[in-house]
Amino acid sequence: MVLHSSLKNCLQLSCILRTPKAGFRNTTSGGLIIQSVSNDVYQNLAVEDWIHDHMNLENRQVLFLWRNSPAVVIGRHQNPWQECNLRLLRQKNIKLARRRSGGGTVYHDLGNINLTFFTTRKKYARMENLKLVVKALKSLRPQLDVRVTDRYDILLDRHYKISGTAAKLGRTTAYHHCTLLCNADKFVLSSVLKSPYKGLKSNATPSVPASVKNLFEEDPSLTCEMLLDAIAEEYATQHQIDHHITVINPTDETVLPGINNKTKELQTWEWVYGKTPKFSVSTCFDIAYKESVLDVKVNMDVKHGRIEVCNIDLPEQWLPPELCSELTKSLTGSKFCPNETTTLATTLLRVCPQDDELQSRWNLLCENLITLM
Repeated sequence: MVLHSSLKNCLQLSCILRTPKAGFRNTTSGGLIIQSVSNDVYQNLAVEDWIHDHMNLENRQVLFLWRNSPAVVIGRHQNPWQECNLRLLRQKNIKLARRRSGGGTVYHDLGNINLTFFTTRKKYARMENLKLVVKALKSLRPQLDVRVTDRYDILLDRHYKISGTAAKLGRTTAYHHCTLLCNADKFVLSSVLKSPYKGLKSNATPSVPASVKNLFEEDPSLTCEMLLDAIAEEYATQHQIDHHITVINPTDETVLPGINNKTKELQTWEWVYGKTPKFSVSTCFDIAYKESVLDVKVNMDVKHGRIEVCNIDLPEQWLPPELCSELTKSLTGSKFCPNETTTLATTLLRVCPQDDELQSRWNLLCENLITLM
């Protein structure tokens, strides 16, 4: 059985920090296993940042165990509009996060385990980490057909992906993190990771689709706690350390000075959306109005999440050119975001001529524009 202790007690004895004033001293070397008590994706990603930025890993390695409430996590260089259904995320109140590592988009919920392996850059070895996970799984259930691929995925039954992987290589430190699908909601997973947005052109890193399966489908007697303990035990064995999982609260500034600022940054629109590589939208949509159908063409360039260039092509008789021009002018420089576009449209509507039919057409146009976001 893996024992649990508080992070504060353990870190005060065993962690070397790059900032001495944080008050921790080093007395031993080896490895450290940490588990978060939080299920908040931003808080847990902030812990990764904090360890990477503040902990000296020259004489130790760290394994961080964490789980999240429903969230979609995109890679550092990805485009969220290209990777997921943002409208569905908003409807289901599922969080969207951008991590600092590369790689593809993943869905997290409490049926998914996340593992982060911290080392120096020189000791970075993600294949060895994944083999450790496979060995832990086999120790629990020897009959499981699980193996690591050349793409650093873990496959179940030679076909189904149960683990994806990503990494961040710093100047002196590095971390490799991976997921482990235990009992995730596959219906939600497949729904939210399917982009409905058409006409996007982007150089952002695309995700590679794969067939997935939960470990619990193969063996319903497994639990997330069993898997976490098995992985921790295998890690402890390989690093010749005590079988302790150290519990961490990602909001505790006395243990992790500055952690809350890191969490706040990861939640900002500027980080989640504003770090999207430049992309363009070139699409069209039909507006059904009374007995006619109108074809509207839209072209936009988006940089840092803001509309840089905007062109809307529609018949003059349907909407006065000056009103359409005012809309494109207002959209230019604004966030490529439904909330901001709705606010702009509402503001412009107030100066729109008091004509019920014209206002109905205006609302239809704006509603359709918002669906692009």
